[in-house]
Amino acid sequence: MDPELIKDCVHCGFCLPTCPTYLLWGEEMDSPRGRIHLMAQHVEGTPVTDEMAGHFDACLGCMACVTACPSGVRYDRLIEETRAVVEREHVRAPEDRAIRELVFALFPYRRRLRAMRLPMRLATRMRPFLDRVHPSLGAMAELVPPPARPIRLPPRVHALGRRRATVGMLTGCVQSQFFPRVNAATARVLAMEGCDVVIPPRQGCCGALSLHSGRDARRFAKRTIAMFERAGVDTVVVNVAGCGSSMKEYAEVLRDEPEWAERAEALRVRDLAEYLVELGPVARRHPLPVSVAYHDACHLAHAQGVRSQPRELLRGIPGLELREISESAICCGSAGTYNLFQPGPARELGDRKAGHVMATGAEVLVSANPGCSMQIAAAVRRSGKGEMRVAHTAEVLDASLRGLGARALGRA
Repeated sequence: MDPELIKDCVHCGFCLPTCPTYLLWGEEMDSPRGRIHLMAQHVEGTPVTDEMAGHFDACLGCMACVTACPSGVRYDRLIEETRAVVEREHVRAPEDRAIRELVFALFPYRRRLRAMRLPMRLATRMRPFLDRVHPSLGAMAELVPPPARPIRLPPRVHALGRRRATVGMLTGCVQSQFFPRVNAATARVLAMEGCDVVIPPRQGCCGALSLHSGRDARRFAKRTIAMFERAGVDTVVVNVAGCGSSMKEYAEVLRDEPEWAERAEALRVRDLAEYLVELGPVARRHPLPVSVAYHDACHLAHAQGVRSQPRELLRGIPGLELREISESAICCGSAGTYNLFQPGPARELGDRKAGHVMATGAEVLVSANPGCSMQIAAAVRRSGKGEMRVAHTAEVLDASLRGLGARALGRA
């Protein structure tokens, strides 16, 4: 925990109304400035107690406070450093350690995740039993989306028409296994907009889950950097908010290894919406008569500052009606692994977000993060008001560019 970063906080309180856990409980120690106060205590010599670790674990790492802070406090850096300290110094209960080891042994590894898709889907029928065994297992069973047909992407998708750029594409872990149609749509959209899309085979985890949970992500970061260097691209397009946020932090993650930090700086990372707006449209948009509610994923809006670009792309589709969600800056409760490790507050936040989404009356929810999609879809199911179609920004663009119509959105 960097003492100089801690000193930047003047405890003004601008962060309080943006903090999801403070909104839930009104507890000072579960606000950003309260947690910074605990960080200062630790720097001054107080050991990490169970209570202190609990307040840090309760933080979603949504970065809404970073957006709201007038003093420029780097809470994002502070909470990542603090999580690393907690992982090193705090001894968790055996059952909690076991759950964490299960998650980190499974989700960053695509083959393991692929092998577990069917067992995880079958586990949805056992949710009440799994809830009794451990709430995290029940949450995992509740969040699993319907099975998706595997889609094998080629190593290179060629531009349609004149080639305007060559980009690399990250396929992700959860995205590739649970939402393969999003990756297929991403590749098609980029190709229709004049890009050669290089998709390195046998991709590994980018390290996002580890980085945001206080674990060492350097091995994942180095492998990802080297993979796209071999692919011969200097721009990598990412369609997962959490992954894009982490990859943009690679130089900081590897700052103690100057050679790797320099290689990380040379790798240009862009979110899909961010890149498409920079590139400018050339493909024809066909009418798509549908109302959509756009959800701001925290690691896109707060961590990357990408808010206007997805909306600009959606508003550029003829016939599409974009509806805003109340409390758009408040996290849905997904937050990487948060809804697995903190299922209680995650469900409260998910229910709150689902209520705002349904209040828009939109036909389709559009999100740029698979965790958010699963979280909000589960909360809508839990409300007993039926299912809601969920689509990625790439799928909406793909449907318009190919003239598929609104019925193509949100299908398994």
